Amino acid sequence: MKKFVLAASLGCGLGIWAAIQFTGPVLAQSNADKASVYEQLDLFGDIFERIRAQYVEEVDDADLIEAAINGMLTSLDPHSSYLSPKDAEEMRFQTRGEFGGLGIEVTQQDGFVKVVSPIDDTPADAAGIEAGDFITHVDGQSVLGLTLDEAVEMMRGPKGSEIIITVVREGEDEPFDVSIIRDTIKLTAVRVRTEGQTVVLRVTTFNDQTYPNLSDGIEEYVEEAGGIENVNGFVLDLRNNPGGLLSQAIKVSDAFLEKGEIVSTRGRDPQDGDRYNATPDDLAFGKPIVVLINGGSASASEIVAGALQDHRRAIVVGTKSFGKGSVQTVMPLRDDAAMRLTTARYYTPSGRSIQALGVSPDIVVEQPRRKLDEDDSDSTRRGRSEADLRGSLDNDSLSEDEIRQIEADRDEAERAAQLRK
Repeated sequence: MKKFVLAASLGCGLGIWAAIQFTGPVLAQSNADKASVYEQLDLFGDIFERIRAQYVEEVDDADLIEAAINGMLTSLDPHSSYLSPKDAEEMRFQTRGEFGGLGIEVTQQDGFVKVVSPIDDTPADAAGIEAGDFITHVDGQSVLGLTLDEAVEMMRGPKGSEIIITVVREGEDEPFDVSIIRDTIKLTAVRVRTEGQTVVLRVTTFNDQTYPNLSDGIEEYVEEAGGIENVNGFVLDLRNNPGGLLSQAIKVSDAFLEKGEIVSTRGRDPQDGDRYNATPDDLAFGKPIVVLINGGSASASEIVAGALQDHRRAIVVGTKSFGKGSVQTVMPLRDDAAMRLTTARYYTPSGRSIQALGVSPDIVVEQPRRKLDEDDSDSTRRGRSEADLRGSLDNDSLSEDEIRQIEADRDEAERAAQLRK
C-alpha cells in the first residue's frame, strides 16, 4: 500500500512538473504578445502626441482618433469601416428604402471610387453610369487619397443641385465627364410586370421592403392572369442588384423553395456559424424560374442565385456575379456611431463559398453595353469584381484545382455563348 501511495504521489509530482514545463512557454509567449501590443499602443500614443504638437496646422483630436479607427478597419478588407453618427443614421435610412444622393452603390479600389452598380430609375442610372465605372473626380476635385466615406460625402448635396463626375470606363480611351442632377432616392425594391404569360420580378435591392413587395407583386399578377395555371413561369431579375440585408435574401430564396438549406455562415469560430433552411410553400407553385445576374449582382443577390441554382430550382442566365461572399455585422458604438465589421463568410447549399469567385451562370449571355466603339466587342471585356478589390478576402472553401476547374468551365460556357451568337 505504501508503494502504491508513493507511486501515485510520484506520478502526481511528475504530472505537475510536466504541466509546468509545457505551459511555461505558452504563458511566456502570451505575455510576450501582450507586451508587444502595449508597445504598439505606446507607439500610437507617441505619434498622436507629436501630430498634436508639431503638425503644421492645428488638428482636432476627435478627427485624428476617428481617422485612426477608420484606417484600422479599412485595412482589414474593403467592406469593414467606421460609421460616424451621421453615417450610421443615413445607413438606417437606406435600409428603410429612402435616402439622398445619385443612386449608385460604390466601393473603393486603387484609391478611386468604383461603381458596384447603379440603382434603377435614379439620376445616375439615367445619366448612363455603369457597373465597373471608376469615379476619379467630383466637380473637378480628385478623390484619390480620400476615404470612401469622404468621397461619398463629396457627391452628396441638395436635391436639384448639379454634380459633374469624371468617369474612367474600361474600353473607353479617355476619361469623360458626366453631369448629374441630385435627387432624393426612393427605392422601389421590387417591380413586377408580365411578358406574355411570364411574370417578371425586377428586384433592385434587398431592404425591409423587398420580400413584402415580392410576395404582394406575385399575388397581384397571378390573380390578374386568372390563376397560376395561366402563368408559364417567372423571371427573377437580379442584374445590378448590389445586395443588402441577409434576412431579406433568405426570405426571397425561401419564397421559391419548399425545403433544404438556403445559406450558411461561418465565422472565425466554427461554433458561431449559422444555417438557414427553407420552409414549405413555394410562391411560384413549382413553375419554372429563370434568374438573371451580371457583374453588378453582389452579396444578397448572390445568396439568392446560388441557393436556387444549387437546388436546381432555377436556371441562372447572364454573366458571372460580383463575388462578394462575406457578411458584415453593424455594431453600435458610443455616441450613436457604429462599426461595420466583416464577421463571416457565407456558403451556398452545396458548401461553396463564392467569395472572389462569384456565381457562374448556367447559360452565359452578355448584356449589350449602352455605348460601344465600332472596333470594340463586349465579349472581350472582363468586368471587375470582388477579387479585384485591394485587400479582399480569399475563397477558403475551394482548392486551387477546384478554382481552376471553375474557371475552365466558365471559359467553356463563354465559348458556347459565342457559338450561339
